[in-house]
Amino acid sequence: MRWDLALCTVRNWQNSDADSLVEHANDPAVSSRLRDAFPYPYTAADAHLWIEFASSAEPVTNFAIVVDGQAVGGIGLRLQEDVHRRSAEIGYWLGRQFWGRGIATEAVRAVTEFGFTTLDLCRIYAGVFEGNAASARVLEKAGYTYEARLRKAVFKNGEILDKLIYAVVR
Repeated sequence: MRWDLALCTVRNWQNSDADSLVEHANDPAVSSRLRDAFPYPYTAADAHLWIEFASSAEPVTNFAIVVDGQAVGGIGLRLQEDVHRRSAEIGYWLGRQFWGRGIATEAVRAVTEFGFTTLDLCRIYAGVFEGNAASARVLEKAGYTYEARLRKAVFKNGEILDKLIYAVVR
């Protein structure tokens, strides 16, 4: 898959993305806003494992966010199962030097459309850690609606945080 957008390209991960992935992912400001499964420090071994995982999935639902030929972030859908099988959770991250430019919003719009049209989803949602107003704004600008606050739902970096749920439905 590949979407050439105005501010970025969203495409499948490639082995050649490993160095750029490490460069942009190995930042505590990035990992502090993500689940613990996103490692910090982020090593070359982590990058190779991720690219192998993302590339071998069927269907492919995890993509690189590319600016000027470099993978500077990632975005993906986590497909749900059983009675939730027409839903997916969207997640994304972007290297710090690319924050505030509209890149994440553009990528979220593209992958959301992919989820609805190609994967036949009915609902896509995201969880935002309390205090991450920039991520909440990305989702709002991409058409997502605030639905809920899950109180004390996240334990990250020694803090107990609320999790805000945003969703869009087809």
